[in-house]
Amino acid sequence: MKFKKLLATWSTLAVATLILSACGSHKAQQSSNKPATKQVLNWSVPNELATLDSITVAESGSANMINNSMEGLFVLKNNKATAGLAIDTKASADGLTYTFSLRKGAKWSNGDPVTAHDFVFAWRRSVDPKTNSLAAYMYSGIKNADDILAGKKAAETLGVKALSDTKLVVTLDKQLPYLKLLLADARFFPQNQRAVAKFGKKYGTSSDTTVFNGPFVLKNWTGSNLSWKLVKNNNYWNKKHIKMETINFKVDKSFTTAYNLYQANKVDFTHLSAEQAKQLADQPGYRVLRRAQITYMKFNETKKEFQNKKIRQAIGYAIDRKQMASSVAGGGSVPLTNLVPQGVSTFKGKDFATWAKTKVGVSYDPKLAHKLLKEGLKELGEDHFEFTLLGRDTEISKKETEFIQSQIEQTLPEVKVQTSNIPIKMQIAKAAKGDFDVTLTGWLADVADPSNFLDIMTKNNPNNMGKYASPKFNELMTVAETSDAMDKDKRFSDLIAAAKLLNEDQPVVPLIQDGTPEMLRPSVHGMIQNTAGLTENFRSVYITE
Repeated sequence: MKFKKLLATWSTLAVATLILSACGSHKAQQSSNKPATKQVLNWSVPNELATLDSITVAESGSANMINNSMEGLFVLKNNKATAGLAIDTKASADGLTYTFSLRKGAKWSNGDPVTAHDFVFAWRRSVDPKTNSLAAYMYSGIKNADDILAGKKAAETLGVKALSDTKLVVTLDKQLPYLKLLLADARFFPQNQRAVAKFGKKYGTSSDTTVFNGPFVLKNWTGSNLSWKLVKNNNYWNKKHIKMETINFKVDKSFTTAYNLYQANKVDFTHLSAEQAKQLADQPGYRVLRRAQITYMKFNETKKEFQNKKIRQAIGYAIDRKQMASSVAGGGSVPLTNLVPQGVSTFKGKDFATWAKTKVGVSYDPKLAHKLLKEGLKELGEDHFEFTLLGRDTEISKKETEFIQSQIEQTLPEVKVQTSNIPIKMQIAKAAKGDFDVTLTGWLADVADPSNFLDIMTKNNPNNMGKYASPKFNELMTVAETSDAMDKDKRFSDLIAAAKLLNEDQPVVPLIQDGTPEMLRPSVHGMIQNTAGLTENFRSVYITE
């Protein structure tokens, strides 16, 4: 994803933010209005942390922890950018220069003040090619960012400067109407230069090698253990409104184990399997989180077999997405019709996913799959092949990889699939190095716009780990973000054509839009889960008796 040229009227969040105290897709029960004496939460999560380095974080679990232990110019709340460290924003008449006034008195957990210089340092570090940040592409649109990433200019030329400790100026190459939403993302948080210099490459690899400026301080994470906690930060500028004293996190990769802990009152929140969701749908505390998040497979096109479009298409046609959504993922998951899920944006009163819908590449068609595979193998002079499907070591990912393996091998006997499910940190690292055949992965929108999903397949995007290179696709995306950027009709026509082209070329196999069934204790209030961008916000959470 690059910075998008998106006007607010072009994109509509059709999925509402879920707030636990409001009516929605969860079951509630009566609880006391009296705050509990002990404000301590116990939270079950499915994945271990990968990093606490805000500029290199590449997955949502770690990003959520960073979001609650650090803070940038803005805070994402109810899918809107609300005041964080920025107390005033002034834009130039041409929309290319923004001046942010920062609140005084904000501190890092090491006692240093948080200043505008911390933003300059972090942003320059992010775009510096030496950092090798997978998220650096998000800076495209800030002056000189693209040239810096291409190695044509120094990181110091990035369009950001500190006029003083409390004045930050950002200069753009082009107008970015929803700049505030992007600046609420963890990848734009400040960093304490003294801490980064002190810990060097170890910065962010544990709680002891990280400093924090958010509502909580993260503690007891060694870099590899499966438990940690957020503790109220007494240096936080808005500490009087933070009710929680401690939030304990524990990784439970088994849905059964996690729910047993919930039943025993040892955790207050857990995710559910498809089977559990069916059984517990009428229970107090049951809820479904529907985000702009997808699960898809990515081919490594440096491998001979996956350079053949017919073979890629054959594998896509061999998978029954409806069955995967209802029986494996469950919880309101639905089949994808292209890489962009439902509810991201609308165009002329119709959902983008509907405009871009095709049967090509996303239908379940065993007969066509077998025909295409036979043709593709003949073109390669082969009669069979095998590959390894890389997934995560969570219960749901294991079930999904096993389902995909079964579907492909039953439909296409000439193909043998091995599965490898490893911790998320290892999966990201292997994929980034190109050390995979096919990987089962996901994408959660940073902002609600189709280009957020489509841009990850452009030639130079670091998330295009399978090395898909289509001149036509790249041209459509470039035009959508440059010459057609200010023309709503042309821009969406470009993006719709790009989405359809991905279905045809099948460098990725769109599978399902995730619906996440959850159980949350009814005595927990004020939890905000955004449907795009950083999901979990604990700033307003409190517990009643």
